[in-house]
Amino acid sequence: MTRKEFERITPEQAGICSEDIEWLLDQLESGITEPHGLMIMRHGKICAEGWWSPYAPGIRHGQQSHSKTYAATAIGIAYTEGLLKLDERLIDIFPEEAPENPSENLKLLTIHDVLCMGCGMDEMPEPTVNWLHDFLHTPVRHKPGTTYMYNSVGSSVLAAIIKKKTGLGLHEYLKPRLYDKIGILSDNHRWIKMPDGTEMGGGGLFSTTEDNLRLMKLYANGGVWDNERILAEDYVKRATSLQNESATEAIGNPEARDNFVGYGYQIWMCQPEGVYRADGAMGQFTIVVPDLDMLIAITENASGAHWAQAILDTMWAFLERIRKNPAAGENKTASDALKKRMSALSLPAPKYHPFSPYMEKVDGSSYQVEEGNFYLGCDGVEMIMGGTPLPPAVQSFTLHFTCDTLCISTDDGNETFDLWAAMDGSRRQNLIPGRLAGQVLASAWWEQENVLVIELRKIETCGKETLTFNFKEDQVTIEDEDTLAFKLEMPTIVAKRK
Repeated sequence: MTRKEFERITPEQAGICSEDIEWLLDQLESGITEPHGLMIMRHGKICAEGWWSPYAPGIRHGQQSHSKTYAATAIGIAYTEGLLKLDERLIDIFPEEAPENPSENLKLLTIHDVLCMGCGMDEMPEPTVNWLHDFLHTPVRHKPGTTYMYNSVGSSVLAAIIKKKTGLGLHEYLKPRLYDKIGILSDNHRWIKMPDGTEMGGGGLFSTTEDNLRLMKLYANGGVWDNERILAEDYVKRATSLQNESATEAIGNPEARDNFVGYGYQIWMCQPEGVYRADGAMGQFTIVVPDLDMLIAITENASGAHWAQAILDTMWAFLERIRKNPAAGENKTASDALKKRMSALSLPAPKYHPFSPYMEKVDGSSYQVEEGNFYLGCDGVEMIMGGTPLPPAVQSFTLHFTCDTLCISTDDGNETFDLWAAMDGSRRQNLIPGRLAGQVLASAWWEQENVLVIELRKIETCGKETLTFNFKEDQVTIEDEDTLAFKLEMPTIVAKRK
């Protein structure tokens, strides 16, 4: 791979006032979201970028449905290469998975319909090993292309189409045709997979903020990168323009106003005319603004549709500030201040409260789990969306304290694992074995004399898990909270001292 770094310039050189980017940072840090990374490009040059520590430029980040745009791009490349047609029927691509007597609507279902969320279904199958068979046996109640239903399993069908047409997995297919050409380090990507091994095109990718920006710059360029056409011009036009009305999204998601204005090919239309975006749950947005020749990529944890919409509303207000108040010239004082701020962005530090009289009572104690399932640092995205089996639950654990560290030693009946949590106001890095996104930064503190909190920041996801241990005599109850939209619901865990 030959990667060309983007030129870095001041906001004023891009026609943007540094004060307006300061305003945007103020909004992002106001409490409407937990920002992780931000990049702003104008006229093909980066004019602002920053990551909130402990997040960083090269750390993979869970993308959820932003993954869909990568899967659709693979379809676009295959279309450009002449390997498929957008009006091909799914029953012709997967005859062995289709019903013996397909319905009239299923007979009409094409790649185009899948790309624009026009499958005509009212439900999605569960992610089992037979998910593709189940998808093609799901009732197509409406003529394809005439209704809209957000269908993440359908997006994974796009990956299955690539595999059927080329014999290659989605990642393997994209590496030489997309990643290597536009400067994405493919070895740093991870994909959750469906139970049959197909990449979960509907929401399984872990990539970086800049990866996403590079992907959408390809669309902003009309499918061309360094004078090489990667995506056919007509495919890009279809992908980035209205292909299916999405107003019915308002029924179950009334706050998400930017979801009501239409859908392209795994790309959303936006309220400002001509603007479009790739979009993943909890605010993984890469926004293309053609009239300003501008892209904005953000990774974050904006939990819930309401808060994700608040971020988009903030972005639209930011664009209006740029339109109304373009920079008149260099402002070194303002640009230097912004650069300094963006180089020192940080999330709040963990609490520092390492002392409790109760610590001596539980130090070295072992506990047997008697009620509930204890999955330490488990990422629900893999299990809920990809159908990955749950790991063995922790059966027992032991607590060990030092002056600045907690070690919780767990045993699931087969294997033991030691998780280290900092109690000095910092975070300790752990790698949980067997997890796709296994990097965990852990901190611990005493919330009350008998209440211990362990915070697990799953740095490759959007999420933060908080375990609250409430000790009482020889028993401890554990409450588990997770900021991920896709999370395992775990009831209160009860353990007794051995």
